[in-house]
Amino acid sequence: MKELAKRTAAVALAGVMMAGMLTGCGEKKLDGTKTVVTVDGTEIPMGVVSLAARHQQTQVEYMYKMYFGESSVWDNVYDDESGETYGEETVNSVLKDIELMYIMKEKAADYGAELTEEDEAAIAEAAAAFMEANSEETIETLAVTEDQVKTYLELQTYQQRVHDALRAEAEVEVTDEEANQSSFTYVSISTSSEDLTDEDKEKLKANAQEILNQMKEDPEADMDETAKAVDESYSASTGTFTAHKSEDEEETSSYPAEVLDALREVKDGEMVDEVIETDTAYYVARLDLALDEDATESKRESLDSSKRDEYYTEITEQWLSDADIKVEEKVLDTLTMTDSHKFSMPTATPTPSPAAEDMEAEEETEASEESVGDAEAETTEDEEAEAEEETTEADAEVTEEEETAETDGADAEEEGSETSDEK
Repeated sequence: MKELAKRTAAVALAGVMMAGMLTGCGEKKLDGTKTVVTVDGTEIPMGVVSLAARHQQTQVEYMYKMYFGESSVWDNVYDDESGETYGEETVNSVLKDIELMYIMKEKAADYGAELTEEDEAAIAEAAAAFMEANSEETIETLAVTEDQVKTYLELQTYQQRVHDALRAEAEVEVTDEEANQSSFTYVSISTSSEDLTDEDKEKLKANAQEILNQMKEDPEADMDETAKAVDESYSASTGTFTAHKSEDEEETSSYPAEVLDALREVKDGEMVDEVIETDTAYYVARLDLALDEDATESKRESLDSSKRDEYYTEITEQWLSDADIKVEEKVLDTLTMTDSHKFSMPTATPTPSPAAEDMEAEEETEASEESVGDAEAETTEDEEAEAEEETTEADAEVTEEEETAETDGADAEEEGSETSDEK
């Protein structure tokens, strides 16, 4: 349990630890002591909700910047009917998460998910490290106290443990009809362009027929090479589908019903006898395996996991529905998430909490114990001499200019650390 608490504390702080804060013009300061919501008589302070919200905001902004090169998302409209922005929706979503965490804390004993003294000590260390790592301005912007940071980390731990316990207790069954998967290889030639004439489509169909004719001669041939021989722009793909057709297949499958129906009529390794025509493409297809065991096992695991998630969601939604929850809307409105109020994740590796350091040290020790004997046995005197020689040569390559650059970089880093919450 101590190890899990350390991991949870480290993970919970990862998105916020040493985050640079840009407060934004005219941003109202929060009062972290005010009650933002009451759950079954327990008053929840704004500081806890603020920390959770900024944790979420930091992670989303980091993801958007990594994938899209920018992080302007919060002012975009989430719900056209209500005009609610993504920022407003996220704040409401975070509040709901916190409400559920408090409920889980009360139910933790029922699931053997209580915190031990060791857990509390690890969380306290992580909270203290968080307060030390962030500037006064950052803490003021978050409107959070060290006790509230501890509370948030405790809630994260309760949530993860109860979550795991609920999923474990779910009685789920995955039938063969649900799990059994077939695999196939296919070439699709798109006909969806509005610029295509009937003559163009006839040429495309002729190309598909040419691919099919060649594949019929040798069904085991490389379909990708065969397709490219007809037209360099063509390529073959592989896919899987549920062997037994379900009632909602047309809504859930990513492949056209005409293709799947045709594939179910052939045997392993056989080509579908005709070019398959759909509203958007011509298909040439081969059934590789009517029962693909690897794909089936993967599907079974996926279905098992999703059914456990459904059980978890069903139970927790009922808990929220049964709880006596009162939101202080005026207080909640003071917590805003906009594009002018940015939170950024540092590019440098943040200083880990003591709990995280302990966790990493334990993992490194375990790895070292397994490999140190072999590593020492493989190191010879010649290798050590060669390493010393390489080190000497590398040292000789350091020029005065590089040393000056390193000094300048160190000075710049020192200046950057003093203003980290403005980045």
